[in-house]
Amino acid sequence: MLAVDPLTPALGAEVSGLDIAADLRASDVSAIENLWLEHKVLILRDQHVSTEDHLRFASRFGSLEVHPFAPSKPGYPEVLTVIANKFRRGNENTWHSDVTWRKEPSLGSILRAVEVPSSGGDTLFADMEAAYKGLDTTLRNQVDDLSARHDLAAVAASVAGPDVADRLHAEYPPEEHPVIRTHPVTGRRSIYVNAAFTTEIVGLSPGESERVLALLYRQASVPEYQVRVRWRPGTVVMWDNRCVQHYAVSDYWPETRVMERVTIVGDAPR
Repeated sequence: MLAVDPLTPALGAEVSGLDIAADLRASDVSAIENLWLEHKVLILRDQHVSTEDHLRFASRFGSLEVHPFAPSKPGYPEVLTVIANKFRRGNENTWHSDVTWRKEPSLGSILRAVEVPSSGGDTLFADMEAAYKGLDTTLRNQVDDLSARHDLAAVAASVAGPDVADRLHAEYPPEEHPVIRTHPVTGRRSIYVNAAFTTEIVGLSPGESERVLALLYRQASVPEYQVRVRWRPGTVVMWDNRCVQHYAVSDYWPETRVMERVTIVGDAPR
């Protein structure tokens, strides 16, 4: 029997009574999907499972994505590894939605804590539907029907180096998506630009594009739209990438933080 403990009125819930390694019935998966749509971020504790269990659970929600340049776990191309330690600081500390430079960005991700620091290394999530509702009327009317370009260039260069980034840029050219996205299941509207990948708003002058994007980016930093997750080994968090941004706090150096992420293929934003 699932028990649900909402963490904030806007976003996030801890779900207990679920073993992701179990052979889940279709009704169980449907219940989880409904909770995911309602709360957008689900936290599942004490999931001490194998990589195969993680992959099997994620595949119940759709086809799995392979990232074209971020490091994957050996033998498991669908498992993205996020490792920080004394040799490499965490660098995911920018508000973003994952892979918005794809034509069909991710539906959502399921992230598993393998090793966590003694303190710090939390992840913050922001409800971009609530952020959209919080826009003043003038700005909302201005951006409602605009599109923006998303580009992997800067992040690919920092992760994979400039030579690989040039090749990837040819394979994945900049994509245009709505500034305000409509969720394909719920029909709710949300801000769909982010500081990591969005480069400009189409049809605005460079100065006006920069000004409007700054106002939209700022919405993610409003505490009333956020939930903060403190990790423990075996914690699994699943978030809806279509309406949620996230920020991994990099405050634990030189300690080690190891996470494994499996991501579900999404659709073209509308």
